[in-house]
Amino acid sequence: MSTIELINSALGTVIDPELHKPLPELGMVESVEFESGIAKIGILLTIVGCPMKDRLHSDITKSLSEISEIKGVEIKFGVMNEEQRNNVKKLIRGGREKFIPFAQPESLTRVLGIASGKGGVGKSSVTVNLAVAAAARGLKVGILDADVYGHSIPRLMGMLDKRPTAIDQTFIPVENYGVKVVSMEMFKPERSDPVAYRGPLLHRVLEQLLSDAYWGDLDLLLLDLPPGTGDIAISLGQLIPGSEIIVVTTPQIAAAEVAERAGRIAHQIKQPVLGVIENMSDSACTKCGEKISIFGSGGGEETSRRLSELVGANVPLLAKIPFNAELREGGDAGTPIVLSDQSAKLIFDSILDQIIIRPKSLLGVRLNINA
Repeated sequence: MSTIELINSALGTVIDPELHKPLPELGMVESVEFESGIAKIGILLTIVGCPMKDRLHSDITKSLSEISEIKGVEIKFGVMNEEQRNNVKKLIRGGREKFIPFAQPESLTRVLGIASGKGGVGKSSVTVNLAVAAAARGLKVGILDADVYGHSIPRLMGMLDKRPTAIDQTFIPVENYGVKVVSMEMFKPERSDPVAYRGPLLHRVLEQLLSDAYWGDLDLLLLDLPPGTGDIAISLGQLIPGSEIIVVTTPQIAAAEVAERAGRIAHQIKQPVLGVIENMSDSACTKCGEKISIFGSGGGEETSRRLSELVGANVPLLAKIPFNAELREGGDAGTPIVLSDQSAKLIFDSILDQIIIRPKSLLGVRLNINA
């Protein structure tokens, strides 16, 4: 095998950090030359100022280091033209025009909406820690911050001021802790800018965030839903008919009564309700160890009971998450508590154990397997 062939073979092992496909497959290798021990590589970036340029330089250099004939590597970066970018978009969309991949009959991605009837119960914290715990198990996980007005996922995930890489109208979710994230906050000129959309526009925003992002192959997509039973909750059921719902409440009975409504709207639009999570539950006194019920008790059980009666099947109480100052501190710092607290990790692992098994058979679902 010639040195040029060895170089091309090595470049085939280099994976684009954002699109997760080999560089030659994406059409990013423009030229390969070898002269006097020097490998000269021409690489086309998808956009000007690609944030992964340094990473690509390092990965390419490393891939060529095993070829003994090469004494040095020179990499020249260019930028794709419109036709080349269009080819990349067609490739990552499987040759189809813009569509929501999770709404297709052959999709194997579990789409879980994390919902509640009211704000302040910790939906975002639950979403983030559940996603990070799932990623730690080796699952491919994404979060869509669908709380358009009150988005907080970027801070909780430690990705403030991060912007997705855009290829024309297609963009690549930002990734941290092994979780891909898309949030409305990432598209605002300033973080402090409010979002003031009327109801009908919210459906279009959710549709765009789902279809314009290149999520890749996900095992699990979590949607941090806004509080209440309004436009976004209804749109999720319409855009992704196979989506499922987890209801979050606090122990307070008054909060549980409101949280129940999120389960009711899901049931009305034919979304399965997988279970209930009680957040801010009993915590132990740091001095005497006695249980402290800051927000009351019984809310999780009550929500579970009422929703079970409503749907005519068991809607289990998946977990009680104790009120924990470290969870709040981790959220502010962008370090989910499951990364540092073993007891919290066990709770979220337990939730995953209960929801990871599909309630429906995959019999008849077309699998994307190429012979």
